[in-house]
Amino acid sequence: GHIKPFLEVDSTSFNSEYNGLKFYLPYHGLLVNKNTIEEFKQCDKKDIIKIMGNILEDDIRSGRAIQTPTLLNSFLILLFGDLKKYNFYYWFAFPALSSIKPIFTKTYSAAELYSDDKLDNLCKQYLDLDIANKAYFLIECKETLKVLQLNSKITMNTVALDTNDIENTIFAFSDSTSQPYPGWQLRSLILLLLYHCPWLHGKILKFLSFRLTRKGSELKCTKSIVWEVKMACIEKTDIFSDKNSLWIGFEVNERDKMGPRLAKMKDSMSPLSLAEASVDLNLKLMKWRLLPDINLEKLKAMKCLLLGAGTLGCAVARNLLAWGVRTITFIDNGTVSYSNPVRQNLFTFEDCVSNKQKATAAAENLLKIFPGVTTRGYNFTIPMPGHPVGESLLAQTEESFENLIKLIAEHDIVFLLMDSRESRWLPTLVCASLRKVVINAALGFDTYLIMRHGVNTNTNIEISPNVATHFKCIPGNKLGCYFCNDITAPGDSFKERTLDQQCTVTRPGVSNIAAALAVELAISVVQHEKGPLASAFYTTKFEQDIGRENECNLGIVPHSIRGFLSMFNHVLPATERYSQCIACSDTVVKLYEERKFEFLLEVFQNSSYLEEITGLNKIYSNSGELEEMDFNEEDSS
Repeated sequence: GHIKPFLEVDSTSFNSEYNGLKFYLPYHGLLVNKNTIEEFKQCDKKDIIKIMGNILEDDIRSGRAIQTPTLLNSFLILLFGDLKKYNFYYWFAFPALSSIKPIFTKTYSAAELYSDDKLDNLCKQYLDLDIANKAYFLIECKETLKVLQLNSKITMNTVALDTNDIENTIFAFSDSTSQPYPGWQLRSLILLLLYHCPWLHGKILKFLSFRLTRKGSELKCTKSIVWEVKMACIEKTDIFSDKNSLWIGFEVNERDKMGPRLAKMKDSMSPLSLAEASVDLNLKLMKWRLLPDINLEKLKAMKCLLLGAGTLGCAVARNLLAWGVRTITFIDNGTVSYSNPVRQNLFTFEDCVSNKQKATAAAENLLKIFPGVTTRGYNFTIPMPGHPVGESLLAQTEESFENLIKLIAEHDIVFLLMDSRESRWLPTLVCASLRKVVINAALGFDTYLIMRHGVNTNTNIEISPNVATHFKCIPGNKLGCYFCNDITAPGDSFKERTLDQQCTVTRPGVSNIAAALAVELAISVVQHEKGPLASAFYTTKFEQDIGRENECNLGIVPHSIRGFLSMFNHVLPATERYSQCIACSDTVVKLYEERKFEFLLEVFQNSSYLEEITGLNKIYSNSGELEEMDFNEEDSS
């Protein structure tokens, strides 16, 4: 039967080079997309099809359509896509001038005029043509049927066909329809001939509607039709004049009405595929309309490790999902309690009843929100300074340490979201050693601190005292960590705590604000061209512009953000890395890298060991030698 014709527009249609299959023919089109259904309905269809008509006109006038006949195969798609419901309204148009209408005089079946042998030979010659010349070609009718390229006889403003040639020449086009009338390609071919071959005006020409059919494994052209058409008499200058330039060609829909078609894609897509496409919709719109330079693929590839699956951990995970991050791992040692679900948005009442581990429950519920995320929860305790390790816990502590190292090494960004100072020390040290990006978040009752740790790459970037007026610039490899402003080692802050001290007591909104800022800071670091080496600034005049060269496409990349909810206020301090820091100083990192777990055991047993190796204890002894001065009212007078 007939090879069913259809015009296919897929992802490859937007390639610069045509790479279709053997029996496909290239068509050149224009996609006009509307942002709303109202725009789609109300736009002037005549003006839209005229855009494609003008392109076709230019291809004919310039002669490009003679050299590349497939340019005559032009089309347009008017489109509106409802990306929330996955309904796509589309309307195809195949431009033709309303004033140029074929005048048919006779119609023949090709099988009536030519023998099977001649038609088989014609079919073979057609299949041997290259893709560019299959759409439109000439047939020389003498003893045999000989296929010629269109530009072998038709050239710009040159008479290449005499009277005998016209009688023995058939103008052929690959017809995309199986109907008893010719396809729209005939109008495009007639338009080309009228413009470039004025000597053909008024003459009767033969056109072959070339149609392939399949019989078993064989291709035949016996269903082709020959049309005799009387060419119009029209001045060349009038062909595309304003009075004749009404372009038509919008097709009827499946109800034979002039209107668009509707493709409902929701039912044909898997729920996971729908989710994959939908969750990134906001990001794609952001990139399209506001941030064309944002690298969404980099965000998608980010691997984030969340130390802590409590109030901060849950909120950070949700915000990372919203930014398109696809790999999120949790570490926590707690179980879901009845007080958690109202504040920690990855947990439910059922998790409390089941006494689920926080890290596991967080990962499971994150998958329920979006099945396309790669997530896992690990339940173990992070060893801490000042928390002695007994003989019975030695193996378990070492295993926890090894697991922590492995997980940090496998991830790109580490979020410190724990509820004690000492639990942040070991991850800070390991990340300093492995040169990992660290985002730290800590909460008070109505205050919060968000900080990115400096990444010491040993790159020689000096601190600049005057990047701009009132500013001091600290490059990313010189920035301090969470412990750089401390002059004491962390100890056991859990000892002898009352109930109100054991719980993190904060205003309910603080954790969500801090989590959002932590994620936004991480995203800004990733988007900055220097990454974690991005400089931070501090100044007494925050309205001063630091210069676009120091920002990423999302804005500035501060070192730390200190928020005060009681004042609804933020400050953005930046501090340098402290040479005697008990977590990221060269002395501590070097001892850790040399002695590993043996060094850590000494710290776990007695955190003051850190003060000894960094020299902080000398600061205490020196301060004790200072003379205490007493100012009384009489002295000051």
